[in-house]
Amino acid sequence: MHTTTIGRDGHRYRTPFNSTPTRAIEVSYYTMTRQERAGILCVGLLALGVVALAPATRAADTALHLVLTPSQKPTDLLAAGTEFGRAVGTLVGASVRVTVASDYAAVIEALRNRTADLAFVHPVGYVLANREAKATIVARNLWHGKSAFTSRVFVRRDSGLSRLEDLRGKTIAFVDPASSSGYIYPMVLLVQRGLVRNRDPKTFFREVVFSGAHDASMRALLNGHVDAIASFDLAREQYLTDPAERERITWVAETPPIPEAGIAARVGLDPAMVARVRAALLQIRGPAYAALLKRLYEIDGFAPADDHDYDPVRAAMDLLGVRPR
Repeated sequence: MHTTTIGRDGHRYRTPFNSTPTRAIEVSYYTMTRQERAGILCVGLLALGVVALAPATRAADTALHLVLTPSQKPTDLLAAGTEFGRAVGTLVGASVRVTVASDYAAVIEALRNRTADLAFVHPVGYVLANREAKATIVARNLWHGKSAFTSRVFVRRDSGLSRLEDLRGKTIAFVDPASSSGYIYPMVLLVQRGLVRNRDPKTFFREVVFSGAHDASMRALLNGHVDAIASFDLAREQYLTDPAERERITWVAETPPIPEAGIAARVGLDPAMVARVRAALLQIRGPAYAALLKRLYEIDGFAPADDHDYDPVRAAMDLLGVRPR
């Protein structure tokens, strides 16, 4: 059995449905390229005595592993992650190893297996990690000044498609079955509108593919490989830098707000370390850190987070019957 996926070049490929995903990608072995967001660069602030954290002395036997969610092109993401890891290590007094997971599920697995201490998680990923691995949210991202976003269903402006209902019998690219804005929330919208039956998108669409990344979805739509895509609200602005290309894309439906992604900590991580990481993250925002934050998920900084912030995500997942793999 095969499934259709979209490569980062926007072209479609057929691959075995049960093919085993590659594990996380090490910083030192690959370089990767840039949306689902954060950075810490506090060394200068520490020197000035601005950040009110307990002094951290580097312990040679203390090491943290941070996993990044692969929601964008890998090269720049990994480069920014490497810089992020060095900054975190200096701040908290520990060496930080950074990897980029092969897919969304691998992030959750790393937290469950305790091979990761910290991880950038998308909203659905956090809920799954909390259910499966008792991971806890440390802080959530601020993106364009907000700690929430939406999902939109995008189409080409010249397609003649103007309503969600017009997509019956068309082709759509989702991002990943565990993506909040790239699958879960738009699917809930389709179910609530009575367009999708039995939680199966193929009861409405002629063909359903998964691109693996938001930027790949947008490029596939622009190139005419699919009729519609589901992605986060500012995906068009983020991935299409050419104004002429942006003008070719519009959207026909939007979901309710989704709490932003953030950083989660594995169960059993030293509470003192978690507290230091949280305190540091809440200090980090522009303009001093704007460049790094933009390269790492294009975020503005971090905001306090609580597990209950993700209750709406849990409700959406329950409606679709999303369960751990």
